Amino acid sequence: MTVETARRPAAPTVTRPLAVAVALGIVYVVWGSTYLAIGIVVETMPSLTSAGARFFLAGLVMAAVLTLRSGWRRLAVTRVQLLGASLVGLLLPTAGNGLVTVGEDLGTPTGIASLMVASVPLWVVFYRLLSGDRPRSATIGGVLVGFGGLAALVAAIGVTGTIPLGPTLLVALAAMCWSFGSWLQPRLHLPSDPFVTTVYEMVAGGLALLVAGLVAGERVDLTAYSGRSWLAWGYLLVFGSLVAFSAYVWVLASAPISLVATYAYVNPVVALFLGWIVLDEALTGSVLGATAVILVGVAVVVGSERHRRPPPPADPCTDPHG
Repeated sequence: MTVETARRPAAPTVTRPLAVAVALGIVYVVWGSTYLAIGIVVETMPSLTSAGARFFLAGLVMAAVLTLRSGWRRLAVTRVQLLGASLVGLLLPTAGNGLVTVGEDLGTPTGIASLMVASVPLWVVFYRLLSGDRPRSATIGGVLVGFGGLAALVAAIGVTGTIPLGPTLLVALAAMCWSFGSWLQPRLHLPSDPFVTTVYEMVAGGLALLVAGLVAGERVDLTAYSGRSWLAWGYLLVFGSLVAFSAYVWVLASAPISLVATYAYVNPVVALFLGWIVLDEALTGSVLGATAVILVGVAVVVGSERHRRPPPPADPCTDPHG
């Protein structure tokens, strides 16, 4: 692959709904479990450094795999593409995932963190409105239905104990940054290969987190980390980063953003059912009812957005990063 101004992948059509469904399914299920894994990691590992190390290492591993399969030229990109991927890396892995990790490390419960991140679809619609885009009425209605179901889910679970305000606001800021990065990515001039985009996003985001950990004075002591923290970190590396983040980057370029953002409503539901299956946690009728409302909202958004094409990339002549 020569260095050239790459074009965006072909816009989504009805010929590949299965691939989009599989990618979204991966994001739905895997990221529904990562909040618990992050909580286990920060029990003994420093938050910024552990998050940075997994994204940076995941990026290097993916780069090595792509090089072995297709040669190092597959990783060649233009300066504009590198800057675009790095910007998204700062918004997604660094600000998005990094602030969630810090928030959980400072005391935000994993369940509350997943519920806070469920505001992503609302922020996406907000950014679309600010940009002059007009989502369909059914899309806005589906988002509101999903948010209503989320509110009912919070009420059904019941929020007990003291929830630290500062760390929880960090998670809310993470959701805003992640939403903005997700909305912005299809509008940037990025490598045509989504896996190459993923490499540079993870490497840039991981490096920024490692630098932030160094500046924050985090102490690295590999022998002091528990076995369960290592296992959770490995799970996040392989499934959270290599598998799910790659699927997310691909589906951002292949499906409408409001459809992709439905993962944020589904993740808390997945987390609840995983707790029921793995930890034998109880599921009440209220929880099941709220879950049904959320899934109805997601279904409305899916039906409204499935044939909508993502916006074209920025013109490289007018791209502010060019």
